[in-house]
Amino acid sequence: MAEDDTTGTVRIRLDIAYDGADFSGWAQQPDQRTVQGELQAALRRVLRLDSAQLTVAGRTDSGVHARGQVAHLDVPRDVWAADGGRLLRRLAGVLPPDVRVHAVSEAPPGFDARFSALFRRYVYRVSDAPGGVDPLRRHDVLWHRHPLDLGRMNEAAAGLVGEHDFAAYCRKREGATTIRELLRLEWTREAPHLYAGTVQADAFCHNMVRALVGALLATGEGRRGTEWPRGVLDAGVRDSAVHVVPPHGLTLEEVRYPDDGDLAERAAATRRVRTFEG
Repeated sequence: MAEDDTTGTVRIRLDIAYDGADFSGWAQQPDQRTVQGELQAALRRVLRLDSAQLTVAGRTDSGVHARGQVAHLDVPRDVWAADGGRLLRRLAGVLPPDVRVHAVSEAPPGFDARFSALFRRYVYRVSDAPGGVDPLRRHDVLWHRHPLDLGRMNEAAAGLVGEHDFAAYCRKREGATTIRELLRLEWTREAPHLYAGTVQADAFCHNMVRALVGALLATGEGRRGTEWPRGVLDAGVRDSAVHVVPPHGLTLEEVRYPDDGDLAERAAATRRVRTFEG
């Protein structure tokens, strides 16, 4: 059991999915409907708590979806003992249909939803069907008006994998580094005219995924050469020719954690890096 003997709390892990179409992103904001706001209100209600503060693996932007989001919450030990076994079903009864908690569990010692993560895996889906996107997929698939070449997109993507300064593909934030290690960037065909771009890294800077996808779509339709995305990266400055694609095609599919025995060490190492970055 992940307990804090000083405060008498238990840390619980929540595995979460949501349709981001009607949310102003994950993070709670005044007068805005957010995923964090809905979840925290539901948790306060069913656990009868005055406050419930979630820590999340990755703060998704407005319109972005999640199938594999993870968050943690520290709750009083007696509350968890009394209500933990019924929490999942109770949340299903009070949450709106566009957000679901599909697993609740006691977190192992050292677990931190944000800092213990090894990587986040996103998928961006796009269709180049001449007649447009299947109406039933319009909320999670982008329609691209021009035919795409899978081979060209993957050739261009290969030049971006690895540790680089992604300043050209990020919205700069004061005091934060734009150096990231891109572990995976590749495109597959999920169905005729439906492509899935997988982007995996230990962390991402703001707008990074959607800017990378925009550059690769430009190569896929032949408007830019396959060497162009790497050239933009090497230039190190934002390029107005890089189109940041809309958020609705993007889904957080997975957050991966190390073995239980390595969670605390991973969290400590990540915190050191974040502190160094400012």
